[in-house]
Amino acid sequence: MENNTFTYQYSAARNREVENIRNKYLPHKESKLQILKKLDARAQGAGMVEGLCVGVIGALLFGVGLCFGLDALPGADWLTLLFAVLGVMTMLPAYPIYRHISRKTRERLTPEILRLSEEIMRPEKD
Repeated sequence: MENNTFTYQYSAARNREVENIRNKYLPHKESKLQILKKLDARAQGAGMVEGLCVGVIGALLFGVGLCFGLDALPGADWLTLLFAVLGVMTMLPAYPIYRHISRKTRERLTPEILRLSEEIMRPEKD
């Protein structure tokens, strides 16, 4: 007598793991929503690094001036004033630099962001 049984094994966790591994090796095509999110993140973070770098350099110069002022570093009193003024003058333009770069980047990216958002929100016509 012949055994005609059918066995089927399904494991959701195993299939999910296989699917994740498979997706790593498939050619990746970004959706319009993913592109829109990247453009938005770029517009939001524009100028942040530049502004922070200028501000941190100014704070470090000001800190060197404080070290001279507190006699942590041997030197003349004029070095205290020099480094403190240099530090403050370097920190002051940090926010305007951030704001300028951010505004320019937003102006450059706005048309593309608006175009993509219109394409995503507009219902597809059959």
